[in-house]
Amino acid sequence: MSAGRRPGADAAPRPIVWDVSQTESPDRVRGMGWPVLADGERASLAGWRATLATPSVRGWYVGGAIALPWLFVVLPGVLSAPQLWQQVLGSTLVLLFAAAFLIAAPTAWATPRRGRIWIVLGLFALSFALMPWLGWDVRATWTFVGVVLGVSVIGWRFTWIAIVALGLLAFGIAVATGVDPADAVLNSAIIVSISLMMAAFARTLAALGQLRKTQAQVEVLAADRERSRVARDIHDILGHSLTVITVKAELAGRLIDADPQRAGVEIGEVEALARGALADVRAAVSGFREVNVSAELAAARAALRAAGIELDAPASTDAIDPAHRELAGWVVREGVTNVIRHAGASRCRIRLEHDVVEVADDGVGPGAGTASTGLTGLRERADAAGARLRIGRSDLGGFSVRVEL
Repeated sequence: MSAGRRPGADAAPRPIVWDVSQTESPDRVRGMGWPVLADGERASLAGWRATLATPSVRGWYVGGAIALPWLFVVLPGVLSAPQLWQQVLGSTLVLLFAAAFLIAAPTAWATPRRGRIWIVLGLFALSFALMPWLGWDVRATWTFVGVVLGVSVIGWRFTWIAIVALGLLAFGIAVATGVDPADAVLNSAIIVSISLMMAAFARTLAALGQLRKTQAQVEVLAADRERSRVARDIHDILGHSLTVITVKAELAGRLIDADPQRAGVEIGEVEALARGALADVRAAVSGFREVNVSAELAAARAALRAAGIELDAPASTDAIDPAHRELAGWVVREGVTNVIRHAGASRCRIRLEHDVVEVADDGVGPGAGTASTGLTGLRERADAAGARLRIGRSDLGGFSVRVEL
């Protein structure tokens, strides 16, 4: 660790967002994307209620309400019934069909793909409740059935086959009941064209909705990764710095009577270490912290000397590839911290080779609690760099932290 200030260390750190709800919401494009249940997701009553109240579904309610006047053209036929109760009952069924049409699509979106066809068939069956008033003119309501079929986002091949079949059924019934062929073709064409158009539109909005879900998941993963990075860096920084500060403070305490001048030097180094640790913490939070193996090797010499541990290390770090110098610095930092804090060693050896970085000692060796937070963080760094971390007993008889590059 470098005790001096690095450029930009005092710059205002970037704010770290721990909660993705503080970021720009994916709902910034209101009304875009319908909340269609993805394959593999489980349906629930709470999920259905939430879907009905989702802001993006309001666009469907508005559009469906605008289309309802085309349904109410059947009211004259209903109101032509001779009895008042028949008129009231028929009008109630028309309103019930309208309400069912509005909630059918959101209900289908909250239902697994295989169950959506039953919602469409339910609306289709409800249309026949108007036959006592309309007869086979109930086919005028099938445009709404086709629209719900289209926007339910079932399989695309099944959807267009079912819509075409519905149009052909309406045409066949119209011709069989004596309707003018031109009117029959027009009615069937309306059913098929509007339903297929809504099917294509629904798939676009469903894809937008899935993209929004994916974006939210990515934001959560990014926040978790940033949280892990900062936690790992803070542990590595403070674990090493506080260990060295403790050793130097103890040494200064022992020297304060016997050699006040040297004790003052040690206290000055403690102050420099504390300032350097503070700068490193700020840099870690900002996301701009860099570790250099040369600086870490120099810091290791000073820390081990203060702890009274003999060091066997190369004079330079030239053997380390530039691409691996940061990882090598982390290995030296974590390994030396463990030697000072846990090993009870009298000798430490640091190897810096082209393909290997190792910190070994002659202390107590690996124990039951070997997997520390620092070693876990070091393993994550090694994995990210495509290297391999090995820990175990060293040939000196103690502990070894070895990374193969």
